[in-house]
Amino acid sequence: MDIANIADGIARRVEGLGDTVTTALFEPVIRLGVTGLSGAGKTVFITSLVANLLDRGRMPGLRAASEGRIIAAYLQPQPDDTVPRFDYETHLVAMTGPAPHWPDSTRAVSQLRISLRVRPAGVLAGLSGPRTVHLDIVDYPGEWLMDLAMLDQDYGTWSAAVSERITPHPQAHAFLSLMRGTDPAAPHDEGRAQDLAARYTAYLHDARSRGLCDGTPGRFLLPGEMAGSPVLTFAPLPLAKRRPKRGSLGHEMARRFDAYKAQVVRPFFRDHFARIDRQVVLVDALEALHNGPAAVEDLRRTMAGILTAFRPGPNGTLARLLRGRRVDRILFAATRADHLHHTQHAGLRAIMQALTRDARDRADFAGARTDAMAIAALRATVEDTITHDGQTLNCVRGTLAEGGRHVSLYPGALPEDPARILSPARAGADRWLDAQYDVMRFAPAPLTLKPGDGPPHIRLDRAAEFLIGDKL
Repeated sequence: MDIANIADGIARRVEGLGDTVTTALFEPVIRLGVTGLSGAGKTVFITSLVANLLDRGRMPGLRAASEGRIIAAYLQPQPDDTVPRFDYETHLVAMTGPAPHWPDSTRAVSQLRISLRVRPAGVLAGLSGPRTVHLDIVDYPGEWLMDLAMLDQDYGTWSAAVSERITPHPQAHAFLSLMRGTDPAAPHDEGRAQDLAARYTAYLHDARSRGLCDGTPGRFLLPGEMAGSPVLTFAPLPLAKRRPKRGSLGHEMARRFDAYKAQVVRPFFRDHFARIDRQVVLVDALEALHNGPAAVEDLRRTMAGILTAFRPGPNGTLARLLRGRRVDRILFAATRADHLHHTQHAGLRAIMQALTRDARDRADFAGARTDAMAIAALRATVEDTITHDGQTLNCVRGTLAEGGRHVSLYPGALPEDPARILSPARAGADRWLDAQYDVMRFAPAPLTLKPGDGPPHIRLDRAAEFLIGDKL
């Protein structure tokens, strides 16, 4: 056994224990993880949340704000010196400046600390003065989160699962043809390995463009500084039960798979994910509806799979001292609620609840609290009513992100019963039989903010109350 690894593990446990005792007794720290698949709106969510915590005029649903108990809020240097700082100021200018536009998407882990000076409530109000609560917001790509399931798989199991999942998709045929024509027992050929990895990566990008989200490894989609490295140059191959011999292509692929888990996935879990105690998972459910039943079913399976990566359960001080952090509150939030008239928000929330039912049931059983909401972290539209073919339609109006046209959108009526969405999705239907759900991308609207007001939103205050309200 590696003595250096043992020593490192002991040091981490002692350091973590000290941090837990200090923060529990003096200045509590809430580590809020924000994730979601590409395009779900993570950057916008964090930027608007921070802006609305600094200027709380639009946060009546956050009780500590509406009761006037938050005396001050301010940004502080982040505690992790090796993690990039979330570029809040640049993103806020992009969203609220003279020429508003959506900020760049999440490409890697980043972090921001906002500290809140809060007066206690209830019987403690007259017994103690204000205290400081630190909120550490950790932003990370949802694609990386799905990799955590790989930790419990070997290369052969992962290869078989991937092959089975992608075989029905015509877009995977180019990769599958190359894979089936490859002998894993043949001597390793780096050119062949690169071709396999490139074609598999091309399939993953194509699947994401069609609204499918269940694809590993996540770093193939967001490689960052690892692009082109051997640890990202592997692909699934059909293996016999016996591990391929050393020097073969199959053996090298399996070795790189193991290296990916050890050098990429485990450090992410250890250094970032395992330290989170509150989590919001952002979901672009409207995009999935637009892409059809297959995308909705893929999203449902992905939401269920994501929960297996969390360690849900109660997260009291004693529990944290004895066994480390657990995620004790998880919010599943359907974004872009501003693309629907408010009369359809209940339907979007019901669909979100149905999509995440398996995930929420498991978390609730483990003792965590979960909820599902329909939100818009930055409201980009106003509501409108139009008449079309003699029928009155409740719409939203805004400026298109592409082309800049000012339009009204009626995306289609969401069903009151979510089973009308989930049943054909689970049955493998090719398309919706009785409805069509349109989707458009609206640009942020020009804003004139009053002093003390953050950017306009839909239910961001309620999301904040669920995620951190009990700590304030």
